[in-house]
Amino acid sequence: METAVIAVIGTLLGAVVTHLFQSRTTERTAELARNEQLRQERIAAYTAFAGALVDYRRGQSDRWHRALEEPGGPVAETARIESYHLRSGAHQALIRVQLVCEDRAALELAAAAFELTNCLHEAVDEADRAHRAGQARETLSEFIGAAAPGVR
Repeated sequence: METAVIAVIGTLLGAVVTHLFQSRTTERTAELARNEQLRQERIAAYTAFAGALVDYRRGQSDRWHRALEEPGGPVAETARIESYHLRSGAHQALIRVQLVCEDRAALELAAAAFELTNCLHEAVDEADRAHRAGQARETLSEFIGAAAPGVR
């Protein structure tokens, strides 16, 4: 009789230990999957933001050049409207970055890169425009450098 009781207790103990190990393994697997999904979402958000900001910077430069060539003309107006569309896309991409990025410094750099690009069309001359474009490009590069460790 004692042998049967010991066998039952051993079986129950084995089942409990197996359950604990399986639960921990399941939790670890789920956490790894969540982390990988977040990593992929960050990569997508950061690359979309960088691409949208590059396009917006080009559009802002184009807007500035067209306004210089023919202020108030139809080509300048088309470039201005296009820059608004590009700004909208860049702003949406910035919001996505803000939703997935936990690094405060990276978030500040992303916002600064957007703002520098946003003000590009206000340049007073070609040297100022080139300087502003360079600042926007450099700040975007700094954002990428700050955000990259979070996706490695």
